[in-house]
Amino acid sequence: MEKPAIEGGTPVRNSKISYGHQYIDEADIQAVVDVLRSDFLTCGPKITELEKKLCELTGAKYAVVCSNGTAALHIACLAAGVGEGDEVITTPITFAASANCALYCGARPVFADINPETYNIDPASVEKCVTDKSKAVVAVDYTGQSTELDELLEICHSNNMVLIEDGAHVIGTKYKGRANGSIADMTTFSFHPVKTITGGEGGAVLTNSEEFYQKLLLYRSHGITRDESLLEHESDVPWYYEQIDLGYNYRMTDMQAALIISQLDKLEMFCRRRKEIVARYNEAFSKLPGIFVQKEIPESDTTRHLYILRIMPDKFTIDRKRFFEALGAENVCCNVHYIPTYYFPYYERLGYRRGICPNAEKLYEEIITLPLYYSMTDEDVESVIEAVTKIANYYAK
Repeated sequence: MEKPAIEGGTPVRNSKISYGHQYIDEADIQAVVDVLRSDFLTCGPKITELEKKLCELTGAKYAVVCSNGTAALHIACLAAGVGEGDEVITTPITFAASANCALYCGARPVFADINPETYNIDPASVEKCVTDKSKAVVAVDYTGQSTELDELLEICHSNNMVLIEDGAHVIGTKYKGRANGSIADMTTFSFHPVKTITGGEGGAVLTNSEEFYQKLLLYRSHGITRDESLLEHESDVPWYYEQIDLGYNYRMTDMQAALIISQLDKLEMFCRRRKEIVARYNEAFSKLPGIFVQKEIPESDTTRHLYILRIMPDKFTIDRKRFFEALGAENVCCNVHYIPTYYFPYYERLGYRRGICPNAEKLYEEIITLPLYYSMTDEDVESVIEAVTKIANYYAK
């Protein structure tokens, strides 16, 4: 077999393929242009339209859209009452925002380990982390596969905690036949460009609780309200409003909302294509010695945001770093999701040390994120498979 390009061979493809990419069509562009020609660029009718559409999509009673997924996590923690001295349990295999949202509120993140086959947070590990300071769990639907929501809800509610589902990866997925977004106490979405649906940036919090909903509205917009039922002082002037809490400017623009609405019209199409690519990857990679394919729980009808390949180091003559570099030399651009959050210097300065989540740490040493996005052609998919197979066979022990 021809050597991988890193060893001087010919790459399997001439042009580079990235690990993720947005899909924007003329309908998306027109939706944004229409807003630019309208009277409202922010705080306008597209915000309400998007929130209604998200409720219809998920079955949640309420939706509050905001500037990004991190803002969504922050206001969800605030609505849950997370504050000084509290603890918030989450996974280390995630983007830092899933833990940072606790720090923003003065609370301490506590890291539970993962299931070594599904890579999602392990409910048994969550239960071991519960103390009398535990206020919430931020459960990340890693790669788009749903966490075990029933088990996590039982743990949370039996310990007077709030379950916040970090659904940045999960839009389009269903858990036991129900759309993710309507099951946890609160679910957050992200609309970053590499996600299944994009608004450039953007986020949302979905909930069935009116109490949480009213708090989320306040925290999104400076803690300011015009709602007469919430005002503390009387006034007879039409311009009157009050700041009744400390909120933030986490508002979304109507331009972003219009783009997301248009993207949501294509969600079924996006989900179908992602599932096709994942199925083809699974078929090919499950046959390769030394490669582990992420397992999926039967309760999750998953739309994958990321495709994770796990490289068993004892089966190859190269390590993960060189495998990653070899894929790049084949013009297959990959990534790694994620460096465990408590590895970062900021968390080290807070006193976190390696060794607290052995399953997560072992996973990090062995994973590579392969290209996965709607506009990948069948030829793109096959060239990724060819590159992985070529390298795996060449470097197999």
